Amino acid sequence: MELVGPVRAQSLPGGFAYLGDIDTTIPQDIRYAGANNFVGRPLAGYGAAECVVKRDVGLALKRVQAELGSQHLLLKVLDCYRPARAVHDMAVWAENGQETPAERRYNPAFSKKDLFRLGYIAEHSGHSTGAAVDLTLVDLKADDASAFDPNKAYADCTAPAAARAPEASVDMGTGYDCSDLKAHTAARSITEGQRRWRNLLVTAMAKQGFVNYAKEWWHFSLPGAAGPAYDFPITARGR
Repeated sequence: MELVGPVRAQSLPGGFAYLGDIDTTIPQDIRYAGANNFVGRPLAGYGAAECVVKRDVGLALKRVQAELGSQHLLLKVLDCYRPARAVHDMAVWAENGQETPAERRYNPAFSKKDLFRLGYIAEHSGHSTGAAVDLTLVDLKADDASAFDPNKAYADCTAPAAARAPEASVDMGTGYDCSDLKAHTAARSITEGQRRWRNLLVTAMAKQGFVNYAKEWWHFSLPGAAGPAYDFPITARGR
C-alpha cells in the first residue's frame, strides 16, 4: 500500500478534514490518543484527540447523525484516520512478548501475538486511508456518565457492562476494541437488547453507504473514499 509522507501541523492533505469542522454534534473519544486502549498509552502519530477523515466520510457521518437525532441518539467516534506509524506501533506491541492484565482485558481468549493471524489487527489498515471509522452510539435518554479510571481493575471486555470499563455509550455486548468472538457483529452470544443496538448502528450507517467489518461491531468503512495510506501525524485543529 502506497504511503504518503508527513505534512505540516494543521495542514491536511487534499480531501481530508477534521470531523469537528463538519459536525460539532458528534462526540469524539479518540482512544489511541490516550491511555484508555489495549496498548495502554498513546499510539505513535496521535498528537491530538481529533477525528480526521476524508471529507466525504465526514459528510456521510453528518447525515447519519441527523437521522439518529430523531431517535434521541448520537454517534460517538472512537477512531478515525490512523497514521501508518500507529499501525506499525500496534505491530511492535503485538510481538513484544509481554501481556499485562490490563492488556488481557481486550483479548481474554487469545494471545496478542495471534491477533494478526486472527484478523483483529491488520498490517495495513483502512484507517490510514481516512475512509474507515470506529464508532458507537450514545443514548441521550440514558445516564452514561461513568468515567474510565486507569487505576481500577476492570473485568475483561466481554463481561457485563457494569463490570467492564465504562465507555459512556450504549451496551453493545462488548467494549470497544474487544478481540473476541463476542465482538463479531453477528455474534450469537449477546442479548436481544445488545443485538438491537448493533443492528440499529449497522442499519443507520449502511443507509449512507458504510460497510461494517464482520469481526468488529464498531468498525465501518466507506467504499470509494479510500486511496493510499497516509502517515501524517494527527494535530489539534485550529478553533
